[in-house]
Amino acid sequence: MALVYVRYVFDNSDDKALFLSSALVGNTGNLGIPLGIAFFGVASVPYTSILNIANIFFIFIFSVYFLAGKKFSLKKAAREIIKIPSISFAFFALAFNYFGFALNDNFDKVFTMAAYTAIVMQLIVFGIFMSQIKIKKANWKLSLNLVLFKHILLPLVGLIGLVYFEVEPFLASIIFLELMVPLAINNVNLASLFNRKPIDATFCVLVSTFSFVALIYFYILIINYFFMEI
Repeated sequence: MALVYVRYVFDNSDDKALFLSSALVGNTGNLGIPLGIAFFGVASVPYTSILNIANIFFIFIFSVYFLAGKKFSLKKAAREIIKIPSISFAFFALAFNYFGFALNDNFDKVFTMAAYTAIVMQLIVFGIFMSQIKIKKANWKLSLNLVLFKHILLPLVGLIGLVYFEVEPFLASIIFLELMVPLAINNVNLASLFNRKPIDATFCVLVSTFSFVALIYFYILIINYFFMEI
């Protein structure tokens, strides 16, 4: 759907790349997992975590490919994707979990501190780009089309699929929740890395976040009506 949509809406290659790299991903980690706990309890964490890992794979494979497409051939882009640390560490985390390994408390604290540090650094980078946004010159066409696709069309298609395939209500509610979360700072990081209008990407994250806040009440009504009460 995104590939068809972008063909008829955008002419600029950077806008196309930003749209395709952002339209199907969201902040499933820092926002999706806490929201899952708030709405559905700790029982939601295994599901929101695996959906977040799937989101990571999409971002660092397909999003990177869309953003790097103008600079790399398919073969070289695939090589660059394999080199991304998030990909190898995601596989390592899955294997670590599958074989039932556990960290002692000291190692756990180290990784927790590193995670919090990474979040702070991401927010600093985001703030630097946000300070350069000028509302009158902002890319409203890109941001509003992303909101339409990410917060209206994507949840609608997800809802139809979940109802049609009669997905178990608890799992369906979590999947729908993860579909509706706004864009993440990773979109800005990658746009900056590949020089694809990082300020426009930052503005898209802001507009997506405000749209999510405005729409979350209606999302909850949909979950209550079709799946389960929260």
